[in-house]
Amino acid sequence: MYRQKHKQRMTILTAAAVLVPFLAACGNEKAGAGSGSADAARSLAGTSWSVDSFTADGTTHRASDGAHLTFDDSGRAEGSYGCNRFRGPVSFDGDRIRIGDGDRVESTLIACSEELMELETAFVRSLNENALKADVDDDRLTLTTDTGDTVRLSKMKDTPLHGTKWTVTTPAADGRAHLTFDEEKGTVAGRLGCNQVSADATVRDGHITLGAPATTRMVCEDSLMDAEKTLTKLFDGTADYRIEGHTLTLTSEDGTRVRAVAQR
Repeated sequence: MYRQKHKQRMTILTAAAVLVPFLAACGNEKAGAGSGSADAARSLAGTSWSVDSFTADGTTHRASDGAHLTFDDSGRAEGSYGCNRFRGPVSFDGDRIRIGDGDRVESTLIACSEELMELETAFVRSLNENALKADVDDDRLTLTTDTGDTVRLSKMKDTPLHGTKWTVTTPAADGRAHLTFDEEKGTVAGRLGCNQVSADATVRDGHITLGAPATTRMVCEDSLMDAEKTLTKLFDGTADYRIEGHTLTLTSEDGTRVRAVAQR
């Protein structure tokens, strides 16, 4: 589940301090203004970047596989370090980016392999909560802290809709809700948070028409059941869909919006 970030907490599990600079890295495929643009930060809108490496105290570290950043059009960012996921708001000032407002940046608290946790801890030690300078050069993005540490990223290709396990992040369901679309069968199947679900799914021209859902009938804790009610609104109707890097956004006809990230 997501928990609020505490300013002074620097533990392995929270890896919260890295949220600010990492989220700031979220990029934009429209960012063709070239390196060092005075408004480079604001031009990074609506797409995703893979984290390649970071340099701290003169030592360069390769980022964990799957570490990525997605910056949506509504001023929020989300992604993965390779182990823990994160999300939070974004603000811009010229060529600088700042993530978070007080304790609004959130991170999961998953304990992964020792190697992954060491990398996350290194990010926490090396990056701070100050605004980062963003330099864009075609499909490359470099973020620099006031102390000279850097994060290097590259534009990320969009994940295919079909055959990908999409883990729902909004509404929050403790990582238990997920959907997978099968192109050959014309179906979608997965879990709504508590119950299993399956339905017909026709994909065409940026829209997905979902049939009536067939579900199991378990009862879980209130938070999961609330998330499940929201997800159920997607079915038996047509929803717009958009993929930005590893993030899928579904918007139903009544305005219900669901976001999910590709499971890696």
